[in-house]
Amino acid sequence: MKTYIAVDIGASSGRLLLGQKKADQLVIEEVHRFENGFKKEGQHDCWQIDYLIQEIFTGLEKVKARGIKQVTLGIDTWAVDYVLVGDDGQKLSNPISYRDARTTETINKLTSRYSKAYIYEKTGIQFLNFNTLYQLYEEDRALLAKTDKILMVPDYLGYVLTGNSVTEVTNASTTQMLNLREGLFDQQLLEQLQVSQSQFPHLVDAGTYLGKITNKWHRQYDLPECDVITVATHDTASAVVGTPGQGDDWAFLSSGTWSLIGRELTVPENGPMAFKENYTNEWGAYGTYRFLKNIMGLWMVQQVRHDFDDQYSFAEMAQLASQEKPFRQLLDVNHQRFINPTNMTVAIQDYCRETNQIVPESIGQLVNAIYSNLALDYANQIGKLQTITKKPLHQLNIVGGGSNIAYLNQLTSNLAQIKVIAGPGEATALGNILVQMISTKEVADLAAGRALVQQSFALKTYLPETDYPGVLASYQQMLNQEEH
Repeated sequence: MKTYIAVDIGASSGRLLLGQKKADQLVIEEVHRFENGFKKEGQHDCWQIDYLIQEIFTGLEKVKARGIKQVTLGIDTWAVDYVLVGDDGQKLSNPISYRDARTTETINKLTSRYSKAYIYEKTGIQFLNFNTLYQLYEEDRALLAKTDKILMVPDYLGYVLTGNSVTEVTNASTTQMLNLREGLFDQQLLEQLQVSQSQFPHLVDAGTYLGKITNKWHRQYDLPECDVITVATHDTASAVVGTPGQGDDWAFLSSGTWSLIGRELTVPENGPMAFKENYTNEWGAYGTYRFLKNIMGLWMVQQVRHDFDDQYSFAEMAQLASQEKPFRQLLDVNHQRFINPTNMTVAIQDYCRETNQIVPESIGQLVNAIYSNLALDYANQIGKLQTITKKPLHQLNIVGGGSNIAYLNQLTSNLAQIKVIAGPGEATALGNILVQMISTKEVADLAAGRALVQQSFALKTYLPETDYPGVLASYQQMLNQEEH
């Protein structure tokens, strides 16, 4: 029986999950979990990348302690952030977090040279002020001059483990620097950043064999023999691989720290309407594109929980929210002020005061306000997805941690008037493992992998129960007013 390890690291936590195929079922088990977060170093918020590497080895030692001597391993993380590596093969500094304030105004700087329409026509990627394009624009020139390799975070982790460097396309596409037509980093954009094509290792597709963990790590740690596969290294790309959608009339919602809502395409859509609505064409596994919209997500709930000294569990917060009346506030959840405020509760309350709305006070009221407006945004984007792609949608598959929030799922079904299939919560790790299984030929292809997920995990269906006349229209009107 083959054993697969998914290293799945998000912005707030990471874990190693063990996967095996048993009697036509995919069985997974978490073997190690650890916290993640950025810390202030000088003027910037930085990821503690050496700590993440140490935790990967700690998890692999736990696998070996179970008597498992041979595994295949894949790594996925969040997108856009990168590590600069010098000529000696060592990192030049810890990677700066995308939530750092250094790129707040950078879009305006760069688009004064190239218009947004021009950049979008080249890349098909949505404009977010933390995209790698803008991070590199603000990067320390002295560090860039010393840089031999620019590695996306999961590619860097794979490089440290194996000594081999690649640039995997699902994560590289989020940089807003890949040319859709050429399939390479765009030379004109690179020139604006004063970086060269040679600083990026060669591009590879998800499912590429990377190498074995090097002997030096085996001398330091008690590790199993490990073949590393470069999976769909962007966690959203892995989540979509692990989403049990069938046919072409479904949309996905990867619901976690961020909410990524979209549909899977075989041809990118970067026309005028997609540009106007700021949709993105991230590259997916196996020749697909993730045509999606980036929404703030459960980051807001996580931060409110911290504001209340973490005294409530997420389940308790969801229960308290469900006892409140929805839609008492209309919030633009994607407003810049919610990216990384000092206090999320105060940021939400100030927004409500400034817009003459009822100010939420209790934990239940605050979380309900977040859930209500996330559901409104989801429903709003379902309509736009159908309009832009000119294809109807009959089902929304919600995966990730948010798939466990029954109240939010039902609100979404009601507002969008669409069937919602919730689960699995571990879609990212499952997608990571499925790419490994396809690479080792234990699973035939993507369709077979999704069928395996569907038959292996319990999914929950939500159907529209009621409607909220006028609420979605009021939300859309509020967004239009903010835009203008």
